[in-house]
Formats: sequence, C-alpha cells, structure tokens
Amino acid sequence: MVKERAAPAQSRFDSRHEELVSAQQAAELLGVKRATLYTYVSRGLVRCVPEPGTKEKRYVRADLARLKVRHDARAGHAAVAAGALRWGEPVIDSAVSRVGAEGLAYRGHSAVRLAVEGRSLEDVAELLWTGSLPAGPVRWPSPEPLLSPASVAALLPRDSPPLAVLLTVVPLLGAWDAVRFAAPAEQERIRARRLLRHLAAWVGGSHAPSRVGRALKERSVADALAVAWGVTEKRAPELLNRALVLCADHELNVSTFAARVTASSGADLYACMSAALSAVSGPRHGGACDRVEALLNEVGTPQRARQTVLERLRRGESVPGFGHRLYPEGDPRTPPLLEVVYALRPEPVAVRVLRGVEETMREAGYPAPTVDLGLVALASALGLPAGAAAALFAVGRAAGWVAHVLEQREQGELLRPRARYVGTPGTSEVSK
Repeated sequence: MVKERAAPAQSRFDSRHEELVSAQQAAELLGVKRATLYTYVSRGLVRCVPEPGTKEKRYVRADLARLKVRHDARAGHAAVAAGALRWGEPVIDSAVSRVGAEGLAYRGHSAVRLAVEGRSLEDVAELLWTGSLPAGPVRWPSPEPLLSPASVAALLPRDSPPLAVLLTVVPLLGAWDAVRFAAPAEQERIRARRLLRHLAAWVGGSHAPSRVGRALKERSVADALAVAWGVTEKRAPELLNRALVLCADHELNVSTFAARVTASSGADLYACMSAALSAVSGPRHGGACDRVEALLNEVGTPQRARQTVLERLRRGESVPGFGHRLYPEGDPRTPPLLEVVYALRPEPVAVRVLRGVEETMREAGYPAPTVDLGLVALASALGLPAGAAAALFAVGRAAGWVAHVLEQREQGELLRPRARYVGTPGTSEVSK
C-alpha cells in the first residue's frame, strides 16, 4: 500500500484561500483509487493539509481540477480549454515573459536581475516591446500636457484613488488622439511611450493636480512618479523604478488577458489600457495592495501586529499579501523590495507593522509574502498616499500590457472562446 505524504515544507500554502475536499471526494473527482491519489501527493501534483482533530487529510480542489484536465486531454480539447481559464494549462502563445521554477523572465532576461542592476522601466519596456534590451540607457521625450489638470480634477471627488484618476485620464487622452486606430507597430510604440509618461504624471492628479505639468517634464517614468507624489527622499526614483521593473509583466494575468482580448477586437491602444486598468482595480488582482493597506490600518501599531495576525488565523480568516499560486517557494519579486525598504526606511510605523506581520506569518509556517506586500512596504516607506501601491503596480504593468497588445495584433486572431451550456435543457414543440 502506498502511504500518503504531505507536500514538502517549502510548498506550504494558505489553505484558507483554497477549496478542500476529502480523500474519497478527491479520488472520485479524478476517477482513481486512493492509492493513486496518494502517489500524486507524493509527486507534488496535489497538495493536502491535515484535518484538525483527525488523522485525515483534505485535498486542494484546484490541484485536482488541473490534474484532471491533463488526463481529459486524451479525450478531446474541450476539457483542456475549460480548465485552462482557471490557473490551468497555457492557452496563448507568447514570447513576452515566462513564469517558471527559475523565476520570472522578460524575453529571456531575469526580471529580478534587471531590477537589481538598475535597468530603467524605459529599458525594460523597449525589451518587452521589441525583443531587444537597449545597449545603453533609454530616455523618452516629454509629452505634451494635452489635458487641463484643473479640469480633470474637477471631474473627480477630491483625493480619489490614483487608479480612479488613471481610469478617467486614459479615455480622455484617447479622445485627443485622432489617428489612434489601426496604427503601425512603430507608431504604437511612440504612442505607448507617451501614454506611460502620462500615467506616471497623473497618479496624484486628484489631490495635487498642480504637479502634473512638472511631472510630465521629468526625465523618466520613475522621476515623474516621485514628483507627482511629492516625494523628497533622494533615492525615491531609484526605488520606484525597481518596483516598476519588477511589475512590468507577469505572463497572462487577469489585466493582461483583458488587454489582449480587447486588442484582438481591433480596439485602439487607449481602449486596451482602459480594459486592463479596469481589471487591475479588482481586489483579487492589483487591488490586493489595497487589502494589505487595510490590514495595516487594522493592526495600527507594531505592538499589535502579532496579536492581530494570530487572531485572524484563529478565526480562519486570510491574511492578505501572502502566498502566490505560481510561486510555491516564494514570490521572487518581493525580496528585492523588502530589502531596500528595511535598509533605507525601517523606522516608519507602517513599515514596522508590515515587518511584524511578515515575521509572524513566517513563524506560523505560512507562505512567503507576495509582491503586493512589497509594494505597500515601499509606499509606506516613502510616505505615499493611500492607493499608491496599486497605482505603482499598474504603471509598471502598463509596459507589459503594451507588449501583449502588440503581440496579439501581430498574431491577428480574435480571442473568442466558446461556452459549454450547462443550463436547463429547453423544450421544443414539433409542428404537425
């Protein structure tokens, strides 16, 4: 008899984010015997956790579903396509980025190495868009202002979140661009450079519209962000740039998929960016940063970090900012952010709170922090306003959105999956 083994320690995960089933249910779902199920566990294909107060184990339904998709592939393509939309098998060919055991790579270049070596977002964007890493530093021209900061600010409630500002500004910029439809790739790259500069300049548009014009004149996206947010720390552009590069792309995530689907319809670049920004605002994507910020407010002081986290865990609640499905051994984008934050600005209360939360989760055996926690830590260290971490994520990811839009257009296919109808069968009358 094959004995069941739990997943190795480095693959621990927060089961509160997962739907769990019993061994009997798991075996029935896969259509195998329990001994075969235990073999899958020992091979790391299916994760399991102890059932409190018993000797039984419970199994992650998402892992079972992915494994079943692979088995069903022999019977046809429908099962593969259905499971692929839920963290399943790859569904789109792409040369932009790769997430694997070796980490995250942009066109074959390690994302972490590019960030740590100080390559600018502009350098990385050109790499993502053209396939070639520039030999020297890239500088994009300053764009024309186009929009009146005062007029845009009047459209928004004061202190609107940065993402809300960007969602307002992007369509307005599109309205000013009369030749935005069906543009050649080189013209789209020019348009994209201009658009990314505008995104960075407008992040503070609701609470400090007077800074937009100055930010547009800065020499880089990172410098524009620092000016837009009024940051005085000398190293701020360098640290913001590191975050931008680490966030520049991440394969076929939710917002990127939204951008690609929109691009496949023939929509212009501004429409694609608006679709991506809408998707990134969700709490299960870029909005995860907002949930980490809410946790900071709940904890309040460094002294309460441990108590608050343990109370959450005892109640069976999740702690946002920990555990990434694609990185069972830890999100590689997070350490480069936390290292510079803890070294440069360890004293702010919010940074000390996050450090206490991280240490408590690590001691309790939970997964490593995600990039969301790293972005909030950086925003806290620099004294950025609420919602800044999510906006920082979006500005960086915009480089990847553009790359995928260009790639989708080159492939030339309309992304239009079919739905398998599972509703109530209709009745039909046969005429006599």
